[in-house]
Amino acid sequence: MPEDKTVKDRIRLLYEGRSKRATNFRYGLLIFDACSILFFLATAPLPLTRAIFIADVLIGVVIVADLVMRFWISSNRMRLLRRIYVLADFVVLASLIATPFYGQELAMLRVLRSLRLVHSYHLLRDLRRDATFFRRYEDPILAAVNLLVFIFATAAVVYTLRGGNEPDLNNYIDALYFTVATLTTTGFGDIVMTTSWGRLLTMGIMVIGVGLFLQLVRSIFSPAKVKHKCPECGLLKHDTDAIHCKHCGHDLKIETEGAI
Repeated sequence: MPEDKTVKDRIRLLYEGRSKRATNFRYGLLIFDACSILFFLATAPLPLTRAIFIADVLIGVVIVADLVMRFWISSNRMRLLRRIYVLADFVVLASLIATPFYGQELAMLRVLRSLRLVHSYHLLRDLRRDATFFRRYEDPILAAVNLLVFIFATAAVVYTLRGGNEPDLNNYIDALYFTVATLTTTGFGDIVMTTSWGRLLTMGIMVIGVGLFLQLVRSIFSPAKVKHKCPECGLLKHDTDAIHCKHCGHDLKIETEGAI
């Protein structure tokens, strides 16, 4: 039992610790997430081959191992289970299992793995500490990532639910084109939803997508802020060169390029 506890503590430190080793581990997970998402985007429209199947299995094994470790070290497993990117991983795993039996119709759901990108508090903390560019432009970067994730994930849902059931909606590219045209309210009319469920899905894309787009625009044109919690009043955002909190006047020690 003591040995099990030691192993658990070491794994928790990898996921949540502040050491260089833990930081590199989380960056490694980020690289894996990005590569798996690109792989799913590239192979989802393709027929299932032996090479793609083997790669799917290997990626699935890593996803399962990551989920098992996260649940093992979590102090609140129910809260972790309710997080959107964890639910997305379960959908991805289900689609990986179902694809050999049902074909590539469900393969597009793998793109939902993009919901995991930059949604870890500890990873965000690492990026704020190590990347000056990210620290300065965190809000626009996160807004852009959220918008791109929404576009690709929604296109996957559109194709999975309505592909082949709506006029001219025959592949993932058609679904991606329709999603972008709907989100930007361009309305060319070459691909339209003709059923009630399709129109409800379209309204959801417009409502959520336009909100994410406006958030991106606002973050780009708003003055740059640095996230640094004031120890006195708790104000989270400050000017990049602030030395005092505007709310309470307390001294701030915001890390800069020269800080160690």
